[in-house]
Amino acid sequence: MTTRLGLSLPQMKHYDLGRDVAEVARTAEDIGYESLWVFERILFPEPATQGLYGIPGLPWPDQYRSVADPLITLTLAASATSRARLGTSVLVAPLHIPFQLARSLASLDAASGGRVVAGLGTGWSHDEYAAASVAPFEKRGKVLDELIDVCHAVWGPDPVAYEGELTTVAPSEVGPKPARPIPILLPANAPKALHRLVDRADGWMPVAMGAEQLKQQWADLQAVAEQRGRTAPLQTVLRVNTTYTREAYTGDDRRPFQGSVDQIVQDLVAHDEVGLDEILIDVQGRVRDAQELQDVAAEVYEKARAAGV
Repeated sequence: MTTRLGLSLPQMKHYDLGRDVAEVARTAEDIGYESLWVFERILFPEPATQGLYGIPGLPWPDQYRSVADPLITLTLAASATSRARLGTSVLVAPLHIPFQLARSLASLDAASGGRVVAGLGTGWSHDEYAAASVAPFEKRGKVLDELIDVCHAVWGPDPVAYEGELTTVAPSEVGPKPARPIPILLPANAPKALHRLVDRADGWMPVAMGAEQLKQQWADLQAVAEQRGRTAPLQTVLRVNTTYTREAYTGDDRRPFQGSVDQIVQDLVAHDEVGLDEILIDVQGRVRDAQELQDVAAEVYEKARAAGV
């Protein structure tokens, strides 16, 4: 079975949101990409009060200075396409009011004919939590649990009823309903997060950090699923954050997916051997404009398929 390939949509400051999202989405679908993806960053603190990913001293990349709203970006892409799945990788779930997010995802799924994939995470930025003012950072796991429960309630049959710490829904008719059950994917590694994924989600959305590490993470997750008696298959989407360069990277310290298209494809081949269902490729950050994004995306797709991915 051929691995599905997806492409991240242009959300950053150097793109024209109204023009480029639809253009890139249409082109990606024509090239053969089977899914289109967005991510979420809501602000860029200056000065930074905490390092990237919460790592002290690690600077935030300039590309995070302005990131378009993920669901608006996906809506633009939905109107320009007809087949590609529309995924979030990821929504920082506790930045959203659970009931409203559940309704937004349901409406987008209904409008797009059942193409939404909900990748949800807990995030790491204390500043984003403070700005969203939904819940404190310390409650992020509980909020994600409640949001998953609210989604299942809102997407399920009427009357919808739910009572939680943040959300109370009196028995009500809530629509529109999704066109089909929306899969929920989680990027989990820690034991508690793995248990949440196995017990409550449809699949796994890791970030590619090296083929051997991915292979071990996948084995660990499968072991947890077996221990906890999960029988439903785990859907899998691997997120690939590239550091694209027009010329090959020649340093001895090359990281996975750093360098030219040929080097990126070389790493895709290695990660594809782990056997996950789908790989989403993000190249938007290091290209000049939407045209170069489309050109690089086409070259990556063609060479990846030629290499057996």
